[in-house]
Amino acid sequence: MADMDGFREAVNFGIGEKSETQDFHVKGASSLGWGMKDRLSRIFNPRTGRTVMLAFDHGFIMGPTSGLERIDLSIVPLIEYADCLMCTRGILRTSVPPVFNKPICLRSDAGSTILTELNRNVLIDVEDAIRVNASAMAVMFSAGDGEQEAVTASNLTKMADLGYRYGIPVMGVTAVGKQMARDARYFALASRVCAENGASIVKTYYCEGFEKIASSCPVPVVIAGGKKLPEKEALELCYKAVNDGAAGVDMGRNVFQSDSPAAMIQAVHAVVHDGLTPYQAFELYEDLKK
Repeated sequence: MADMDGFREAVNFGIGEKSETQDFHVKGASSLGWGMKDRLSRIFNPRTGRTVMLAFDHGFIMGPTSGLERIDLSIVPLIEYADCLMCTRGILRTSVPPVFNKPICLRSDAGSTILTELNRNVLIDVEDAIRVNASAMAVMFSAGDGEQEAVTASNLTKMADLGYRYGIPVMGVTAVGKQMARDARYFALASRVCAENGASIVKTYYCEGFEKIASSCPVPVVIAGGKKLPEKEALELCYKAVNDGAAGVDMGRNVFQSDSPAAMIQAVHAVVHDGLTPYQAFELYEDLKK
């Protein structure tokens, strides 16, 4: 029982004042449960509604990619500058110190490598995502990839069901096969299908007409960095994407393969959250690089 000495009766009931309601800052998430919103708020900055995700899950299909040979040396020094980390459970447990208090977007499917046909994936146990306190689970969706379209769509819907059960958002990652056109029509279809099947976030690629992709997708779209670009071009990519409706970026190679990864991720952060132009961001990169 609470100590009743000095107890004061409640008097400030705000009678006659309208109850305040708060619009949630993440697109399409207003009707989600508290746990889902809490995790999305960790990923997407409430001030801007955007995120800078640092992706280093490449090894699950590529092995020790350039820049990811030693996670402890290349990635750990960058963690403080990222809003969210996207990685596999193996790298998380072996190489990411649990002291940064950063949200984790956990790669939650696996099954094939670059040595064979991609996208023949199965899901990891959702309980493992719970054990590592994941804020989101990333699952591939491969639209237009023959029989793998149905397999990856099934993976996505199953993980979305589990995500709703345990309050963990799912990020649908749109795969691009060799025969698929990298255009707005394809990416809009793939992104919308991810959202329709329960994804709370979609990761896709920037292209001409991206504003149609972002507008027609009812959940936040973050862009993949893709292949390594010169730093100024990568910053221009970020700038165009957020101005065309992206809710942020999920960059890997354009950060950890940069000449100065720490400077690059800070410049990307300034574009996404502070509205710096590509020119201003590149100047910032050059200054930090020195």
